[in-house]
Amino acid sequence: MNDNMPRSNLQISSDYRFQWEEAQQCFVLLYPEGMIQLSSTAGEILQRCQQKIVISDLLKSLQKSFPDADELVADVLEFIHDAEQQGWLNRESQEV
Repeated sequence: MNDNMPRSNLQISSDYRFQWEEAQQCFVLLYPEGMIQLSSTAGEILQRCQQKIVISDLLKSLQKSFPDADELVADVLEFIHDAEQQGWLNRESQEV
């Protein structure tokens, strides 16, 4: 893992509630205007972001759960970027 990775905390935005939705058989993000159905991959990532988590710790946790996943780091970082753009995740920089 890259030690030069930014030391930032991620957490699901307080505008959304993350939960398992039995009727859809998937994780979802609920917000006042509706619901976003998540892929299983997005659910695995966001499940770990319910509390503040450092990006490097998130990646380590996912690598333990999915050791054979090719391109895991690049794919997760791309998802984080997209989720931040959508407003699903908030990032808080840490002082080193």
